[in-house]
Amino acid sequence: MDTTLWIVVIAIAVALVLFLLFRKKKPELKEAPPEKLEPPKEEEVPPAPPVEKAPEEPAPSEEPPEPEPPEAPEEVAPAVEEEPAAVPEEAPGVTLDEQAEAEAAARLEAARRERKLKKLRQGLAPTRGGLIKKIGALFKAKKEIEPELLEELEEALITSDVGMATTQMLVEVLQSALDKNELSDAQAAWDLLKEEVRQVLQVDAPAIDLRSAKPYVILVVGVNGVGKTTTIGKLATQYIADGHKVVLAAGDTFRAAAVNQLEIWGKRAGAEVIKSKEGADPSSVVFDAVKQAKENGADIVIADTAGRLHTKVPLMEELKKIGRVAGKAHEGAPHEVLIVLDATTGQNAIAQVTMFKEALDLTGIVVTKLDGTAKGGVIIGICHEHKLPIRFIGIGEAKEDLREFELEDFVDALFLKEDDDN
Repeated sequence: MDTTLWIVVIAIAVALVLFLLFRKKKPELKEAPPEKLEPPKEEEVPPAPPVEKAPEEPAPSEEPPEPEPPEAPEEVAPAVEEEPAAVPEEAPGVTLDEQAEAEAAARLEAARRERKLKKLRQGLAPTRGGLIKKIGALFKAKKEIEPELLEELEEALITSDVGMATTQMLVEVLQSALDKNELSDAQAAWDLLKEEVRQVLQVDAPAIDLRSAKPYVILVVGVNGVGKTTTIGKLATQYIADGHKVVLAAGDTFRAAAVNQLEIWGKRAGAEVIKSKEGADPSSVVFDAVKQAKENGADIVIADTAGRLHTKVPLMEELKKIGRVAGKAHEGAPHEVLIVLDATTGQNAIAQVTMFKEALDLTGIVVTKLDGTAKGGVIIGICHEHKLPIRFIGIGEAKEDLREFELEDFVDALFLKEDDDN
């Protein structure tokens, strides 16, 4: 029994040993495949090096033929030069664009100017109808120039408020040309008259130079109702639009309405308004305005004055005082003294200029309401008798309808014939 038991135990032990040995061999068989799989990974890597080595192979070949490296840059250089060559081809396109823009701007400017001229012609229509239409009818009725024609021309000029002195001057010029046989027909007489009017209106006077002084002081004078305050408001609006800083002096202290009106214009334009209580000394208001402008660095001072009647001597003396006080506040002031005239007053406007010149050194004229009267011919008489330049003309209610006087445009619009009128 004991022998049999030991045999069984030994058999079991041998079986167990074999089992263990069998299990140890299986992992070895499993580990073998990974070892066999690693070579393929190594096989994938070798193909890459040949690719990397391919570019390296030319390197040795570059050493013997050294000329080849320079050839490569030379091939690139032409390509770089071709790009600048393309720039000149594009340059004409840019130039054409600039030319197109310039042409478009020129067309816009021409259209703007044409609108401006058309507005001027329309504004001068009443004056043209009262003066030029009469003259044109005379020349049109008679092909030959005769002494009787000059008599009729003289009457037309006088009734259009050109003034006696100016009328005589113009008729004498035409008579002299007729005596010299220089007037072959009515058209020649028309052209000569137009040229003489142009010469009369071309007063030799320096233009307004706002940069000649800081602040540049403008004193505005005139009788009641001619439009002084409105003129000041429109001027301030235009100057501020041009980039100037403007101060307004409410020097018409006798009328509360004038101060209120100026304040309204000042608020619209963005200008500071210096005022005082009703009935205050006008010269003190102007003095304060100039001082304030100097402190604030303003460019322009425009001073309103009372609408004084030119027949009131004490009031004219007060104007002289305003001029003196302005000079004390700022050396050289006032730099411009503008008289505002209502074109509808005709010959009375010439008398106003005469009286105001005695009180102040007038430097220019503003003619308003040209669009509402046939008496605009008075401008010719004023320039001829007083040798004062026209600075501005008013041909409407809008702020842009107060415009700088441009001689050639004005004469062309004034002498526009009916056939040419748009």
